[in-house]
Amino acid sequence: MSVTADDEGFMAAAIRLSRQHLGRTATNPSVGCLIVRDGVVVGSAVTALGGRPHAEPQALAEAGERARGATAYVTLEPCSHHGKTPPCAEALIAYGVARVVISVTDPDLRVSGRGIAMLRQAGIEVDAGVLETEGRRSLAAYLTRQTKNRPYVTLKLAVSADGMIGREGAGQVAITGPQARVEVQALRAETDAILVGIGTAISDDPLLTVRTPGLEAQSPIRIVLDPSLALPLTSKLVQTAREVPVIVVASEEVSPLAADAEGLPPSALPDISPTEGEIGKERDLTSQADSSSPATEDVGQGANPQPISPLVGEMSGRAEGGAPPTDPSDINSRRAALEAAGVEIVYCNPYHPEVLLPALATRGISSLLVEGGAKTARLFLDAGLVDRIQLYQSPVVIGKGGIESPLRATDIPSGFMHMSTRMFGDDRLDEYERGL
Repeated sequence: MSVTADDEGFMAAAIRLSRQHLGRTATNPSVGCLIVRDGVVVGSAVTALGGRPHAEPQALAEAGERARGATAYVTLEPCSHHGKTPPCAEALIAYGVARVVISVTDPDLRVSGRGIAMLRQAGIEVDAGVLETEGRRSLAAYLTRQTKNRPYVTLKLAVSADGMIGREGAGQVAITGPQARVEVQALRAETDAILVGIGTAISDDPLLTVRTPGLEAQSPIRIVLDPSLALPLTSKLVQTAREVPVIVVASEEVSPLAADAEGLPPSALPDISPTEGEIGKERDLTSQADSSSPATEDVGQGANPQPISPLVGEMSGRAEGGAPPTDPSDINSRRAALEAAGVEIVYCNPYHPEVLLPALATRGISSLLVEGGAKTARLFLDAGLVDRIQLYQSPVVIGKGGIESPLRATDIPSGFMHMSTRMFGDDRLDEYERGL
């Protein structure tokens, strides 16, 4: 059967459904599934919070006997392997579905093509690649972690009319209006982790949580690039670390194992691997993923294999307790105090994103929002490790003492495609994406 306009319409609905649980399904992808019989949706579901049950068995259960002879629309190829749950392909066969329409073939080596083959061997008609571009966008985080062994990275910048992202020594400066800020909260809610540099963490003292009513529990893991353990103990991040996880990425030179690790490259340091299981949005350390992340050498287009020098001037100001410790006893005391407050410290050169990102992927982090610091933004851009750019442009003028934006609409890096323009009050959002 050839793909019809109705097929595309139902797949578009399945893709919209899949976005409801973005950032909330741990290491499993958020998949949408519709069961359609005689042009009527008789069952629908999205991957459950935490990653299981998967979408297909939920939608089939809702359809019941009406699934026999129906068409299933699935945004990702149904799994064919036995993990924590039976294969979704087997469930579709057992319910007697006559046809399965798929948007994206799963790159997981345990699944890729096997789910489709299993369905066809059972006599089920399969059409794949329907609205594939849209499907891949909705699955971007999962696909990036699977194929590149790193999280999908979004860079968000809010730029004033005179090309600034803030003002020196002024802390947080409101550049965009309330409508744009609500949109940013929604972006945080569907992202696994958010990252800022130590300069932003000190000068702005941000909370970096989701404050939209009803979505507070979807706050991302907070990550700070902090080579010298300078994050103030009085900061909002440290004070709330037991409520929403905080990871400090410190230089290996301040690691308690520094003497043992001397001379080893950052990727060989023992502390970069998880110590207590995966860190996920659901904070369920006993939950394991149904999908693996095969290691690859491709950690991003244009990744720089050479060491990236520290960002001189990143720390534009200091809050109370923010001076970086230099004496070994001070470092030990700061380390102990941060850990006692619930902060996790990972020892890895903060200015080697090509090493840091795969380490985050091993912890179940599939999507990362880089939100703070001009130099931190430039670090990821120069390393070729940004996949999506969200550029807010505001009519606000910062004026004297402004911090220049590392990026404007006139100098978007090559390889990015302009995807959309949206207005939020007086603020304009332009979104650019690099092909997956």
